This record gives sequence, C-alpha cells and structure tokens, in this order.
Amino acid sequence: MAEPSPEDRSDSLSVPWVDTVRFIRQLSHDLRNHLNAIELQSAYISELEGDAKLEGEVNRLREMISELTALLQKVSDGLGEVKPNLISYRASDFVEDLRKKIAQEFPNKDLEINWDVQPGDAVLNIDPQLLQEAIIELFANAFRHDRGKGALTAEARIDKNRFLFTLREPKIQFELSTENWGREPLGKVSHGHYGLGLNRVRTIVEAHDGEMHGQYDQKASRLVTALILPLSPEKA
Repeated sequence: MAEPSPEDRSDSLSVPWVDTVRFIRQLSHDLRNHLNAIELQSAYISELEGDAKLEGEVNRLREMISELTALLQKVSDGLGEVKPNLISYRASDFVEDLRKKIAQEFPNKDLEINWDVQPGDAVLNIDPQLLQEAIIELFANAFRHDRGKGALTAEARIDKNRFLFTLREPKIQFELSTENWGREPLGKVSHGHYGLGLNRVRTIVEAHDGEMHGQYDQKASRLVTALILPLSPEKA
C-alpha cells in the first residue's frame, strides 16, 4: 500500500476539542507564570537604577508584560468551564442593568444602538454577570467585524414563556455560514482575537438551559443573533 502524501497525513490529524482546550489553558498558565517572574525582575531592576530614562523604559516594559498577561488570561477565561451561579432576577431589572453596563463598556455609542425593550414582569433564573458577559461579547463583535451603516437594534421581550434577546447588526456583505453558529471556535483569528468569543457566548447561554441562533437576513442586510432563555417558574 502506498504511503499517504504529507497533505493526506495532515488532514487525517484530529485532536479532540477537550484536549485542545487543556493544551491552550496549560500553555497560557505556564506563560503567565514566566511573565509574572519577568515582571518581578523588572520591578527589582527599576528600584536599583536611578536613571530616569531607564526607569521610564522599565515601566513601559512592565506595561507590555501586563497587557500580554491580561490577554493570556482572557484566552484562558474564554476556554474555561461555565458554572453559573443561578439566582432569580426580574427580566426588566436585568435589561436595565445590561443597558447601563453596555453604556460603560462602549462609551459614546449610545446613538448607535436602538433598544426595543418589552420584558414585562417575568422572572429569570440566571447568573447576571455571566449573561451580561455573553451579551457584551455580541455587541463587541458587532462593533468590531465589518459593520455596515446604521445602528444596531437590540430587542428584549417575552414570548411563549421564554425570554428573547435579539441583536440585529447591519452588514452589507456576510459570507459565513450560521448553521453552526457559535460552534466553530478558532475559526476566525486576528491580532488580539482568537475566535473564542462566540463559542463562549453559546456555552454561557446553554449553561442557562437556553439556545443561541444566528441568521443572515439577506433582504435586510442584517445579521440577526438571538438568545432564548426559559423563564423561572417563580412569579414576579
């Protein structure tokens, strides 16, 4: 039997996602340990020298180390297991808190978001911090990736005993498939971004017994992402 070509051998390599996650998190952990050691050493050097110019360069080095450490921590968090601490939370309060958080995260973007909020008196059983993280990631993606002209539209409402959050973002061109929306981590990477955000959103929503769906409305030139969560049996 003929030996497989190099191309065939590379295509046959398959690593389970759980092993990939374990590798990346361990590598991130090890690199952060080394960076922490470099940070301590640079702090020691800055105390030894009295030259102002050299001290300024050492401080800049420490800033760069801090930025890289934060980036590695973000990657590790993006791959971490989601364990929500569920509490009863009125849907209207959650949306109000979310809007305040969005305003903090994206200052000067108020006029670029249209809100349509009709949550009623329903109660959710959620981890508010985790769910905020998921929705903030959707907004970050919308502002970052090939956004078209026009405002984002965020809708929150109750439908058939479910809480629906929908984000519509203008996109003139969109060629990605939404069939496995949020299930293809590492698929699109760029400087400082590694294709983990949407997967993280999905895992957070599913940890709340919810669903996430994406669809491109070609007629309206809008990408529509919907999060669907069950309501709490508790009455408001």
